[in-house]
Amino acid sequence: MAIIRIKSIETHPVRVPLKPAYRMISALGRHDESRFVLLKLLTDTGLEGAGEATATVRWSGETVWGVQAVIQRVLAPLVIGQDLDPVNPLESIRELDRRMDALVQHNWFAKSAIEMACWDVLGKAANKPVYELLGGACRPLAIPSRFSMGAYDIARARARAAELVAQGFSTVKVKVGGKPEDDIARVRAVREVIGFDRKLVIDANCGWDADTAIRCIRELKGCRIDLVEQPTPDGDYEQIARVRRECGLAMMADDMCFNLVHAKELIRNQACDLISVYPGKNGGIRKSREIVLFAEQHGVGCTIGSNLEFDIATAAMGHLIAATRNLRVEEWPGDIHGPVYYETRLVKDPLAIEGPITRLTDRPGLGVDVDWEIVKEFSILQ
Repeated sequence: MAIIRIKSIETHPVRVPLKPAYRMISALGRHDESRFVLLKLLTDTGLEGAGEATATVRWSGETVWGVQAVIQRVLAPLVIGQDLDPVNPLESIRELDRRMDALVQHNWFAKSAIEMACWDVLGKAANKPVYELLGGACRPLAIPSRFSMGAYDIARARARAAELVAQGFSTVKVKVGGKPEDDIARVRAVREVIGFDRKLVIDANCGWDADTAIRCIRELKGCRIDLVEQPTPDGDYEQIARVRRECGLAMMADDMCFNLVHAKELIRNQACDLISVYPGKNGGIRKSREIVLFAEQHGVGCTIGSNLEFDIATAAMGHLIAATRNLRVEEWPGDIHGPVYYETRLVKDPLAIEGPITRLTDRPGLGVDVDWEIVKEFSILQ
């Protein structure tokens, strides 16, 4: 297989509304629409790759305009002209990451969009799905998800929980991290509706401190919380370790684990039982996998997180899951059904998502093709 050279990169900022029933409320605020950047990478062979930057300013600090600027003005001039070798795809991506990291700190989602598009091209060149480039599938391509429920009022939380039971979800996540009394009432209401045959996860998105988290978790003892996600502020490994130690429940780190250094600190501080990863947050598929493999060496499991991705980034997440055993989605389902939250899908061949199951295909690359005409309809004018 011939070497491929990156010829050009285009960025397409878009704004897509969420369906009213799926609009999110969390400790980070309301989320009624997503402003993301889609990326088109062209090569000298005519192959085209797609990427997606699910930038959310309250999450990573990145905005759609900042992502577009750093890609167009900083990263694209660096990577245009770089060679991609379908015979050695991992080495090609490692060199891409090395060059981008040497030039730009952080900017996880911007970098991930470029890396994602390169994996897409490499898979198409090799006529293989990306999961094959990562070593092959270690699980079925039908991947289970939990459902992340917003911090709704009690009536809405009850109604939504009943719908999720009817749809077949085995794990329900409830957003907390606001007023403790409201959080406690919401979680109790959801547990009452879903019963004790399903797992219940709570996610504070850094909204509590350790004292508040411990108090709320103890008051919810009768609800049998199965997993606590990110109960304490970003960057404070001692606080989340304390909550884990004093409450004796499984803890998952998400908002505070963007890179391998963060993962090492979490493990060194015995702060979590699980780490949530996904390509956008970690700067790409390869970097997410690096975290997962490191965690596995230290007896810590991982699952997949979400930033309400469109089909492109969701497909990238799916390929990572398919090829990476320590992403324990069978025991702890992640979030890989972001596309169904939206009023419109931006690809010609949307991923098959039914209830808690998202199905990958074995098509080459990421396996989805962007409908660039629809993308124009949702473009954010500059």
